[in-house]
Amino acid sequence: MDKVEKMKQEKQYEQYVKQKTPVHNVYVDMAKAFITGGIICTIGQFIYNYCELQNLSKDECSGWTSMLLVLLSVILTGINLYPKIAKWGGAGALVPITGFANSVASPAIEYKKEGQVFGIGCKIFTIAGPVILYGIFTSWILGFVYWIYKLL
Repeated sequence: MDKVEKMKQEKQYEQYVKQKTPVHNVYVDMAKAFITGGIICTIGQFIYNYCELQNLSKDECSGWTSMLLVLLSVILTGINLYPKIAKWGGAGALVPITGFANSVASPAIEYKKEGQVFGIGCKIFTIAGPVILYGIFTSWILGFVYWIYKLL
């Protein structure tokens, strides 16, 4: 293969990549994430305010809000609606607690056909597992550093 032919192939490949690569507008993506996250937080605030109207303590209101947002996320994941919301809203749907619930429920739903143990049991934390692992590890390290600092 000579040099001219190789350059022609490289140019064709660059053109192919440019054609297949999606174009993103960062400002539109940020607006979508803001709207999506805002809607999720507004739903959470409605739940919290309703719990306050029922004369629950702040801790109970927080617990019910978290549980109901997780439940809503899992239900929406089960009917294949949350992935569409996440695709449109990006980080606005993936960062709150609802995104974490979705990351646990999605593999469970996907692998249920392989059975309770080898399907759901083995695959449920494929996405959320690293988050849990590194979250616990990081908090342990920070706690250890804090403990050492207090000893000095």
